[in-house]
Amino acid sequence: MNGLSAIMRAITGVNRLIGVTFAWLALAIVVICFWVVVERYAFGNTRLWMQDLYPWLNGVLFTAVAAYALYHDDHVRVDIFYRPASAVTKAWMDLVGVLVFLLPFSWIVWTYSFTFVARSWGLQEGSSNPGGAPGLFLVKGFILVFAVTIALQGIAMLIRSVLIIRGREDLVPDDFRYQSMSETA
Repeated sequence: MNGLSAIMRAITGVNRLIGVTFAWLALAIVVICFWVVVERYAFGNTRLWMQDLYPWLNGVLFTAVAAYALYHDDHVRVDIFYRPASAVTKAWMDLVGVLVFLLPFSWIVWTYSFTFVARSWGLQEGSSNPGGAPGLFLVKGFILVFAVTIALQGIAMLIRSVLIIRGREDLVPDDFRYQSMSETA
C-alpha cells in the first residue's frame, strides 16, 4: 500500500507542478490580448502572429491544466449523488468512473489524435494566416499531453479509491482526500 501511495503522490505532484506552472499562461493571455487591442485601436497596427498567439495559448492552458483541475476535483459532476456520499462510496464511484469513462476517454483521445499531431509535427505546421505565428504543431502536441496527464491523474484517483476502500485513508495526502459536506458548504 505504501508503494501505491508513493505512485499516487508522484503523479499528483507532477500534475500539481504542471498546473501551477501553466496557470501563469492566463496572465500572458490577458496581456497579449490587451496589447493586440491597444495596438489595433490606438496605433492602427495589427500583428497577425500576436492574434494567433493568444487563442493558441488559451488552448495550451486548458489542455495543460485539465489534470490539475481533476486533482482539485474542479470538473463537472452530478453532485446530487456524489457530494453527500461517504468517502468509501465516493471512492467506489470514482473507481467505476475512472475505469469506465476517464481511462477509455484518454485512450480514445490519444489514439485518434496521435496521427493528427504527428502529421502537424512532421510538417512543422504554423498558422494558416499569412504572417501568422509559427509553431502550431507545438500547440497541437498538447492534445497528447492532455491525454497522458488526464490518464495519469485517473490512475492516481484509482489508487486513492483503492486506499480508501481498503481503509488506508492515512496514506492519502490531505489535499487529495474527499471533502465532507460541511467542508464544501
